Amino acid sequence: MSARLLLLLGGLLCLQTVLAQETRRIYLSGTDKDHTVDWDFYCSGGQRSGKHTTIAVPSNWEQQGFGGYNYGHDKVKADEQGFYRYRFPAPANWQQRQVNIVFDGVMTDATIKINGKLAGPVHQGGFYRFKYDISSLLRSGSNLLEVKVSKQSADAGVNRAERNGDFWVLGGIYRPVFLEVKPLVHIDHVAINATANGDFSVQTFTSALPAGCTLSAQVFTMNGQPVQEAVQVPGANGQVYTLRQSVSHPATWSAEFPNRYQAVIQLKKGAQVLHSVTQPFGFRTIEIRPRDGIYVNDTRVMLKGVNRHSAWPETGRTLSKAISILDVNLMKDMNINAVRMSHYPPDEHFLDVCDSLGLFVLDELTGWQGAYDTVVGHRLVRELVERDVNHPSVIFWDNGNEGGFNRALDGDFAEYDPQLRPVLHPWERYNGLDTRHYPDFSYVVNSSLYDQDILMPTEFMHGLYDGGHGAGLPDFWERMLQHPRCAGGFLWAFADEGLVRRDKHDSIDTDGNHAPDGIVGPHREKEGSFYAIKTTWSPVHISLPVISSGFNGRVPVENRYDYTSLAQCRFRWQLLRLPSPGKNNKADTIAAGTIPAPDLAPHAKGFLQLALPGNWQQADVLYITAQDPYGREIVTHSWPLQSPRKAANSFPGGAQQNVVTTNSGDTVIVHHADAAYYFSRSSGQLLQMMTSKGKISLSGGPVLAGIKQELQQFEVTPTNGGCTINARYEGKGFLQVKWTFQPGVSAAHLEYSYSIKGETPFTGITFRYPEEKVKGLGWIGEGPYRVWKNRLQGQQFGSWYKAYNNTITGESWEYPEFKGYHANVYRATFHTTEQDLTFYTGNEGTFLQIFHPQPPRGASNNNTNPAFPDGDIGFMNTIAPIGTKFQQAALMGPESQANGQLNYTPVRGEIWISF
Repeated sequence: MSARLLLLLGGLLCLQTVLAQETRRIYLSGTDKDHTVDWDFYCSGGQRSGKHTTIAVPSNWEQQGFGGYNYGHDKVKADEQGFYRYRFPAPANWQQRQVNIVFDGVMTDATIKINGKLAGPVHQGGFYRFKYDISSLLRSGSNLLEVKVSKQSADAGVNRAERNGDFWVLGGIYRPVFLEVKPLVHIDHVAINATANGDFSVQTFTSALPAGCTLSAQVFTMNGQPVQEAVQVPGANGQVYTLRQSVSHPATWSAEFPNRYQAVIQLKKGAQVLHSVTQPFGFRTIEIRPRDGIYVNDTRVMLKGVNRHSAWPETGRTLSKAISILDVNLMKDMNINAVRMSHYPPDEHFLDVCDSLGLFVLDELTGWQGAYDTVVGHRLVRELVERDVNHPSVIFWDNGNEGGFNRALDGDFAEYDPQLRPVLHPWERYNGLDTRHYPDFSYVVNSSLYDQDILMPTEFMHGLYDGGHGAGLPDFWERMLQHPRCAGGFLWAFADEGLVRRDKHDSIDTDGNHAPDGIVGPHREKEGSFYAIKTTWSPVHISLPVISSGFNGRVPVENRYDYTSLAQCRFRWQLLRLPSPGKNNKADTIAAGTIPAPDLAPHAKGFLQLALPGNWQQADVLYITAQDPYGREIVTHSWPLQSPRKAANSFPGGAQQNVVTTNSGDTVIVHHADAAYYFSRSSGQLLQMMTSKGKISLSGGPVLAGIKQELQQFEVTPTNGGCTINARYEGKGFLQVKWTFQPGVSAAHLEYSYSIKGETPFTGITFRYPEEKVKGLGWIGEGPYRVWKNRLQGQQFGSWYKAYNNTITGESWEYPEFKGYHANVYRATFHTTEQDLTFYTGNEGTFLQIFHPQPPRGASNNNTNPAFPDGDIGFMNTIAPIGTKFQQAALMGPESQANGQLNYTPVRGEIWISF
């Protein structure tokens, strides 16, 4: 038998032996929000107070209908207490074991009693795992656990750091409670340092060891295959032992390739295994290289990060591994490679998922603009690091946030972390990094030109409502890529922190404008910025603005991965024929194929070569999709292959009878095909339309969006059985309008030209139409989300439909939003209570304006409420950008500037109106 097979068999036998000697974990509570256990409960104040009942554990008691709600900014906060009781059995043989009771998270002060006796000192700090040795307090048979939880801490520093933070402050035993049952002689915990070059060491902390004990460590793959033979050290008088070995050419851990191993650490006496611990880990090295960048495994990385709070609407901070998997997958789907644990440590299962799927993590000690006092802080740093030290995803420790730093604690992290991860002070310059929050575009430019510190804003592009995030990000990101000392940054924030308020008829509350900051909603509903970020941060960067008739299948591409060759990715193309826009209409695939993956190293540039069929120009749209080495979609790009004018020729023909015009006072009526068009001589505007099905209330246009002008000319002219109407308006600039009605053509043709000089938020023409009559919209163009001038990325050219909604982004969550600007629209059909109304555009790049998005109720400024024309339906050549909570759009970069015209060169356009 080969030595390798013998080693493998020996390793598997070793693992079987280990399983019999590992720590037993026995849950007294449930394990997550979906699996709870009822405990006896009494609440001292607020809702449902003053009576003995039961409560689900784990949970935040507010979400179970107890106590009172507060956001951290509230000056006066509820201070109720919760009293828990639970009975659990203890077998007689536990007298030969050490039994610890472990609380994964309690808000905020916790007093623990077993059978009427204190288990230990009151624990203060709501986001940390803590435990007590209760071996001596247990009785054989039934045991009574009593927990008193004070929502407000008796320690002013804890309240300052936690209860006054920029997040909801909740109460209760909100993470699991369990017993650890170990041998009396045991391993308490381990701390691993495994570097990218294969050096492996593990600090092993034990109980007092009797003579003759040894400790060993062996590295296995995650499927149990041994990598090296075990290393061993003898037990001595101490209780900390370090075991070292070297692994040749390990598969290193990174966000792109999250390779993991597991270490089996055994405590033996002779051949007998007394206790065993199995700990997953990764070989990974993190460095800050001053005036250069952040290096992981000797490779400079750019962190495409987001901030995450731990929250779910119905259950507050009580989550589940399923939510952790959901959230990490959503981040990976946006091509995000890093996450900051703002403003407190997460559930451990979230870090497990980051380890396995691959995200760089900034793990954070609580402290938002207020820090822990030193005595409590020393203990909480230890609890934070000891729990999370072995996660390869964690590459930084954050000591508080935005001034919530206790600098006396900076050195504590290294005491418990053999990897010596760097410590950050998010928001300030520290440790060679400038983590300034919410820099504007000029700050990034100046930093790239003059600053010597590494730029890595730990909060930027504040995503209040529909602002920030994807809006302005392309400008920021391209400048960051050019920055010689930039390490990326972290968007604020991942999800709207909306709570279901049990005291407000189960409505979702984001505390005004304090918490609707997400790329996704409270239940992870995707905003438009989700797709803009996905495209902007795609590691497969495709730069091909248009496809012309001479296209040879060659597409420029840049590899923006840090570790992955594009040869490891997969590419495919599709040629589609688009249907008429409708609720259930789907595109037809004319042809499809794969694209040879170019062998481009990280940060190299090259080309994709498409082998398209000879009839490719007959298709409506070309799609190219890239997938990563795991099959996850990286990005999909689309290009229309036909002109909008060709699409406009698809409307049905009309009757051949001549066009007839009549007059009624100020009104000119044009009878064309099966419709009548009513115009005002005094305004030159359309008043309404009538068909055999009834009235169509399109009116009040066309007018020049946002510009007041006076009618100078109005003429009705017969032309070869048809009719034209010409109108000219002047004021600031001019608008020239020409309506054409022809026999045999069912649609009315509108041509227009206008000129405006100077800066404007938008340009184009608009009409009026009653919003209450609209049921839905089908269109061919970019979709399905609305766009802003500085957030055009992420939409696909196709055939789309959406029902009417009045969503206010971040205050309601029916997405995609109906109202707003839609890009590159060729055709749009409004489904109304009157009859369907269809517009065809004749110009590429036309934006369709649909009504006016309602301003958010909680907005304190207009940064995230861009200007819109007075009209209801508009055909725009330029549109407005959107800003962030803290910055006007003009500070967010070139794409975010107002629209400017230096002279009076006319802008021309045309549309057709059909029924």
